[in-house]
Amino acid sequence: MKTVRNIFKNKSTLIFSVSTESSVLEALQVMMDENISALLVMEGPELKGIFTERDYARKIILKGKFSKETKIHEVMTAKLEVVNFESSIDHCMQIMTKKHIRHLPVIDNGRVAGMVSIGDLVKFVIEDQKQTIEQLQSYISS
Repeated sequence: MKTVRNIFKNKSTLIFSVSTESSVLEALQVMMDENISALLVMEGPELKGIFTERDYARKIILKGKFSKETKIHEVMTAKLEVVNFESSIDHCMQIMTKKHIRHLPVIDNGRVAGMVSIGDLVKFVIEDQKQTIEQLQSYISS
């Protein structure tokens, strides 16, 4: 079975986060600097939520709030779906499809280990399918 652990063999384990008291502007700056579209919201080692570009568009821009004055805890998504290293790729894709989300925090032994995105999953599936095709072609031609 293909799992999240397979993705993390080739993925950076850097965790980008902000605190619950960070301003939305600070979070956006981190997202821009790191070229990412989602940030974990942490209080020390504890995961409190996630803040995404979608949260910004729907909860700041459309509601006329100001990025400098609004704290992340006011607009973050606090009801999180999480996975672990043993979660299957299919399970992750089902969660993302059903919940219309693009990022899943990965928890290992009660601690945040990273995040997996829909892009990570699609890339993994494509690479896995390429390998399967190559193996089948090799088998057929031998």
